[in-house]
Amino acid sequence: MVLTAPARANDSEAAIGIGGLTLIRSESIRLDTQELFISRDQVRVEYRFTNTSDRDIETLVAFPLPDIVLSPIARAPDFAAELDFRTTVDGQPAQLQLVQRASFRGQDITARLQRLNLPILARGEEFSVAVNRLQPDSRATLLREEMLLDGGTDGQTQLWDALWTVHTTVTRRQTFPAARSIEVRHSYRPVIGGRIGGALAADLRRTPEFLEQRQRQCIDDSFLASLDRRVAARGGAPDYGEVWLQYVLRPGANWAGPIADFRLVVDKGNPRSLASFCATGVRRLDDRRFEVRYRNFVPDRDLDILIVDFVQ
Repeated sequence: MVLTAPARANDSEAAIGIGGLTLIRSESIRLDTQELFISRDQVRVEYRFTNTSDRDIETLVAFPLPDIVLSPIARAPDFAAELDFRTTVDGQPAQLQLVQRASFRGQDITARLQRLNLPILARGEEFSVAVNRLQPDSRATLLREEMLLDGGTDGQTQLWDALWTVHTTVTRRQTFPAARSIEVRHSYRPVIGGRIGGALAADLRRTPEFLEQRQRQCIDDSFLASLDRRVAARGGAPDYGEVWLQYVLRPGANWAGPIADFRLVVDKGNPRSLASFCATGVRRLDDRRFEVRYRNFVPDRDLDILIVDFVQ
């Protein structure tokens, strides 16, 4: 996301938390190491799995992506086009399949949308063109059921907004050979969020919104003191932007035992930027990168990272 001048000081766009792989529970597959690198430009995860049994285990491996709740005010990311999702197994590219389904008020509507030739991921003018091709009675039914919203007109085309939820999963079949280890690596571009306009200012630090953010991103007093000094040095102008990165850690713990050796590296990018996230034993590697290492790690919370960039 490019941080640009907002219409209001508290304009924001939510980060989309994406995590690592999940697989069907197996007491024979052990996760020996996981190395996780996170920056605003790329997420890289490297795993070393060992099949401790005397037989090959083939299972469906999934990378669940966050649900997209379509609405007139939220931008719907196109995961297929934006993530640049790549996976290798022992150095060889793995073939992936992106599966998307739609639901509305708890009911799967995928087949219905396909019969109407409507895209599951409803985005922009192409979606409105598809809706305008519908038979009038079909369009009226979608409006009556509140799956569709009249979006007005741009002067040439009648616009429409979808109100269903899109569920996305990247899947593949994976064989874990008997009594040996394999290395799995995947990378993608994160879908980041952020905000500009001084929402971390001292006079806002008792609001429920700030207190929730402080807990979620572990914003401590030293971080706020550094922020205040930087703002004061600029004459009090809140000319900074927040970048939010999320990584879903908890759902991935679906193997035998804890992660034997876990390493996290967070790269804040600009050395002048400030960064905050929840972790213990954080070690600074250089003026951009921070490292965390755990033995026998069982994730109990997801990772939320705050980076504050100052206008140069």
